[in-house]
Amino acid sequence: MRAELVAVGSELLGPLRADTNTLWLTERLLDAGVEVAVRDTVGDDPELLESVLRAALGRADLVITTGGLGPTADDLTREAAAAALGRRLVRDPAIVESLRARFASFGRAMPSVNEKQGDLIEGAVALDNPRGTAPGQRIEHEGRVLVLLPGPPGEMKPLFATHVLPALEARGRAIRRRVLRIAAMPESQVDELVAPLYRSVENPRTTILGAPGQIELHLVGEGASPEEAEERIESLAVGLRERLPGRIFSEDGRELPAVVGELLVERDLTLAVAESCTGGLLSVRLTDVPGASRFLDRSFVTYSNQSKVDEIGVEPGLLERAGAVSEEVAAAMAAGVRRVAGTSLGIGITGIAGPDGGTDDKPVGLVYIALDSNSGTRVHRALFPGGRGRVRFQATQIALEILRRALLGLGPL
Repeated sequence: MRAELVAVGSELLGPLRADTNTLWLTERLLDAGVEVAVRDTVGDDPELLESVLRAALGRADLVITTGGLGPTADDLTREAAAAALGRRLVRDPAIVESLRARFASFGRAMPSVNEKQGDLIEGAVALDNPRGTAPGQRIEHEGRVLVLLPGPPGEMKPLFATHVLPALEARGRAIRRRVLRIAAMPESQVDELVAPLYRSVENPRTTILGAPGQIELHLVGEGASPEEAEERIESLAVGLRERLPGRIFSEDGRELPAVVGELLVERDLTLAVAESCTGGLLSVRLTDVPGASRFLDRSFVTYSNQSKVDEIGVEPGLLERAGAVSEEVAAAMAAGVRRVAGTSLGIGITGIAGPDGGTDDKPVGLVYIALDSNSGTRVHRALFPGGRGRVRFQATQIALEILRRALLGLGPL
């Protein structure tokens, strides 16, 4: 079963209000074995909404709208849906009377504009909404199902759970998802390695998503039961692990800092950090992990050359000879911070985040990341594209991946 979700409301197309309903519905539908193929956001334009709904009903088994069921002139979902289906709107006196009783229970008379909330599409089933004045509607049409839900999440979610989800779960299909996360590899390289495998398999379906410093492989498996869906995902995941040996850092939703933190705790190791161009970003990401005090001892933002000398003991002569952005200084920073803190491991990061300060020999985006341990010092040179924020984030991601690989004995990048 394929679904299309339509969020209705001009306010959702502006900068002040985000559509969260369709995100919530997507997750619940996937868990119920329904794939969401399209999500639309439509303003309060009856002709445009009618067109969108007609197209959705032509390509999806299930269409769900949220919003536009209120009493005001710009609440037009009922009208547009009726037009798209070629059906009439019929006012249900029982719904109107229940609305009057609801207002009366609060000591108020119902405004006449609320009467339109009693309009049902011909052949529709009303979905009772005890938390608001806008009942939902469910209509079957030429083998497709259209469901109209109110916009407020506090009303929409209970209606979906009560009136829509049980029927979907009774279909007996299950969909399960898994996200495989890879750090410090370009999207094209990952795809080159794994595309021949995942393209040969229809179930599960695979989507590859790229972001700075991280690639995600989203696997969606379908089966007659949750166990069957998981088995299909695992059968593909086995092959993906073989093609990406040691590169997948998470399959359970954890981000890289949490994975590294857990490894440090398991091995009873401590870490100290000296950052220059990243300005403390690595430390922020590590301390976002609950219980970070178990593995992170301290960190220094040694931004100036003098601070590198004063705080972590980098030799002034080395800074003069090699320059602050160099393999030698990164190594000295990692060793120096480890020595000062007395920790098991030390990380040093130095680079040019931009937008200025680059030269032909040392361009903007050049970063050196060093890891110092009892096994010695390893230094990684990287040249990152993009703006200042992107360079800084990718530098921390490389640092975390270098540390993860060292903890697992996987060798350098």
